[in-house]
Amino acid sequence: MEFERLAKWLPRIEQEIARSYSEARRSAGSTPVADALAVLQEFTLRGGKRLRALLVLAGFHVVTGLEPGPALSAAAGIEHFQSWMLIHDDIIDHAEERRGGSSVHRLLATQHGDERLLGSSADYGVGMGITLGDLQEPFTVDAVLRSQVPGPRRLQAMNEYVRMTRETAYGQLLDVRNGALPIDRVREEDVMEVHRRKTAEYTVAGPLRLGAMLGGAPPKLLADLESIGTDLGVAFQLRDDVLGAGLAEADIGKSANDLIEGKRTLLVVTAWARADPVGRALLQEVLGNPAAAPARVRAAQELIRSTGSLEYSEHKISELSARAFERIRKSTSLRPGAKKLLEQVGDKLVHRTM
Repeated sequence: MEFERLAKWLPRIEQEIARSYSEARRSAGSTPVADALAVLQEFTLRGGKRLRALLVLAGFHVVTGLEPGPALSAAAGIEHFQSWMLIHDDIIDHAEERRGGSSVHRLLATQHGDERLLGSSADYGVGMGITLGDLQEPFTVDAVLRSQVPGPRRLQAMNEYVRMTRETAYGQLLDVRNGALPIDRVREEDVMEVHRRKTAEYTVAGPLRLGAMLGGAPPKLLADLESIGTDLGVAFQLRDDVLGAGLAEADIGKSANDLIEGKRTLLVVTAWARADPVGRALLQEVLGNPAAAPARVRAAQELIRSTGSLEYSEHKISELSARAFERIRKSTSLRPGAKKLLEQVGDKLVHRTM
């Protein structure tokens, strides 16, 4: 199966996501709960590449060589999981927007004001946002349990979901802690551990393994997918960091949200380690400062380039992706067609511009 053929499942993924919300809203009746579910539905269907959902389908196909319909429900479920992570991330990061619209907690804060409810609109938005994020988990669990495969495979996939969720939470915990540390106390390994535990697990390795388990994968193949998925997942996040700092060639002069949000990325940690006192003062001025002057933000971007930090991140991306592709080629548990699909998936993950 080629990636383009896999991508033809995207409309059915969207339909399955919409079905799950519509079913829940009908069950809730005409209540504030149904209104809150409508917010979740709009947010999840607002956009996204659905890469994680496609990786669940890819994992199933890699094992079986069959059309991945039996894993469709679980593929939609991983998008519920993604919404859960994004809603909570936006609260932690005080983000105002997501996917071209208001973040969920900001949208709910606005609704609080429009309805003239009592108390603080901001507190209401955060409280409701946390709760709606939590509500995504039962959607995810239900979706995995609806998979059209034998019961033991569903149970194995649920065990993988538990592992993936725990590792993602560990990664998020470490990410929040890194953000609270002075930049000179954050090491490269601290950043990479967050990427391995958080992004790599729930973006690539976990979805691939979950789909493969639904397809009845043997242990050796699952181990191969974990190694391949971890390397590609970390490379994916490093690419995301380059894009988020406005440092891709096509983004020169564009948004540097990750810098003004103060994210402890490999780009920032490496630039700090290599910069002179003047450069470090510049980074301290810009990091975590939404009011930083545009000229100073551009100077910080240039510092990341001039210290060789951007080049170093690109080197790590190339190193990790090359190792993943080598593992794909040398795997004795993957069929030739499966290898081709995974190579195409890896290319989509690493060589992207948005």
